[in-house]
Amino acid sequence: MNDGNFTNTTPQPARPIPADAHLRSVPGNVTWGLIPANAPPVLRITSGQTVRIDTVSQQGITAGIDPVEFFGAAGIDPDRVLDDVKQIYRNVKREPGAGGHVLTGPIYIDGAHPGDMLEVRVLDIEFRIDYGVNNSGPGMGAAPELLTEVARNIIRLDLARGVAKFSPRIELPLAPFMGIMAVAPPPAQAPANTRPPGAFGGNMDLKTLTRGSTLYLPVFNDGAQFFTGDGHGLQGDGEINGTAIEISLTPTLQFIVHPGAGRAMNWPRAEDRDNHYVMGMDTDLDEAARLAIRESVAFLQAHAGLSAADAYALTSLAVDFRIGEAVNHVKMVYGVIPKRLLLQ
Repeated sequence: MNDGNFTNTTPQPARPIPADAHLRSVPGNVTWGLIPANAPPVLRITSGQTVRIDTVSQQGITAGIDPVEFFGAAGIDPDRVLDDVKQIYRNVKREPGAGGHVLTGPIYIDGAHPGDMLEVRVLDIEFRIDYGVNNSGPGMGAAPELLTEVARNIIRLDLARGVAKFSPRIELPLAPFMGIMAVAPPPAQAPANTRPPGAFGGNMDLKTLTRGSTLYLPVFNDGAQFFTGDGHGLQGDGEINGTAIEISLTPTLQFIVHPGAGRAMNWPRAEDRDNHYVMGMDTDLDEAARLAIRESVAFLQAHAGLSAADAYALTSLAVDFRIGEAVNHVKMVYGVIPKRLLLQ
């Protein structure tokens, strides 16, 4: 685990944080809708190295029309549509039944093997554009019966002030994070659709994974084979209408392999300066909550030296449980464990 000294702030650094490599989101470096296992790596690194990773939002690509036309209908000039988006729309094939997300990867981390744990430190997240998309409509989200027509919002951002202009009266503070960070799934589950999350990570939509946070993933294949995409400018817990502010982002991530540490992991785990985050996932929300509770109890037993009964009690008294993901078939509930509990 990291030492908790990272800070979590919305304003971007004046300059990008130096990285050992820069991976572009061009055709050949991306996959559309599927997370494969043992695909040829687009980049190889060693444990401890950092990578600046360009990603593109699927919004504007999955609408069935050219992204220049899609964004042009909202007044976005063609030269403000990323070239990566235009190239992917024209040159990358989406398999029938695949999810909608465009992911950059896989990044192969030398020395990672099944049973290890991959630590992913979020050092920085840069905006590539100053507008994002929130889409919904009939059959979408956690209340699929609510809308009878497609609702598409192109939301402008004021990056200098760190806000999204939801309406003339409502501004929302930006808190960018990657909706999908994943290792390759177990070979028997590959290729995995990008829509539901799983033990390998994926579409967790965990809004706490902003700058300064750390994600821990169990490794199922040699090299771990990391993917990321589905950038979000901000999101409420649950992503209840089916989308956040969907936007193209460039995270800078550091990758650290912990040999053997993934064998005891049932689900991904995360942390930031103030909290540890444990997760549970299931198609049934109640079961996802039960699994997250069990993860909290096990974590407090291991890291606070408590009995099962005391860890269960402390979980009831001091751990908040939130719906991180409510809309992508597999639900994700996460527990927020304050770090101060472990220091007393």
